[in-house]
Amino acid sequence: MRASDAERERVAETLREAVAEGRLEMEEFEHRLEAAYKARTHGELEPLVRDLPAPGTAVAPLGPAPAAAATGSAVPWADRIGKPATSGGAFAFWGGFGRRGNWTVGRKFTAFAMWGGGEIDLREANFEDREVVIRCITIMGGMQVTVPPELNVEVRGVGIMGGFGERSKDEGVPSPDAPRVRVTGFALMGGVGVERKRSKAEKRRLKDAERAWALERERERGRGRLEKGEG
Repeated sequence: MRASDAERERVAETLREAVAEGRLEMEEFEHRLEAAYKARTHGELEPLVRDLPAPGTAVAPLGPAPAAAATGSAVPWADRIGKPATSGGAFAFWGGFGRRGNWTVGRKFTAFAMWGGGEIDLREANFEDREVVIRCITIMGGMQVTVPPELNVEVRGVGIMGGFGERSKDEGVPSPDAPRVRVTGFALMGGVGVERKRSKAEKRRLKDAERAWALERERERGRGRLEKGEG
């Protein structure tokens, strides 16, 4: 069956979503996008999105895709909540500790550092519960809590001859689907910092998505010039 312009555009939108989510590399995205706009039949369009989740398209009826949500990783929030905890605390004395990458924070996590420091990175982490409390206690030491911009975070710590606060490198709007994390505790002659910051992988995904949109706009302008006989 012959494909319509609307069907070609729906396939292009599915491809754009896929590259933004990290499902396609830029080279493969560009190849498929070009093939989509050249396609004349459903048979040519369908293989381009057969292996991708797609919302409501006639050529790739794979069921509704998960709701898009920025999570700081390629995994949606719903899939990161309710997993068994892999860590419920951390300790450092004249040394340091780190919790980063793909780990699961317990619903109550206590971190202590004396004459040392620690790093708690939640950007790629999973969560045992939707409500999480992270208690940070440091004496003449320091701790860094790094979270994705869309996480719901509340900071209630106290600094005594030190600091306990939040700062942001990347502004973001808290997602209603994200867990709620409360950071409490105190810093005595030391500091605890909570920072909103995107991971390198997330920055790459956003950059690739911007490149994809720029490429698509340029191709639309090119098609418009050809239709007007300016090419």
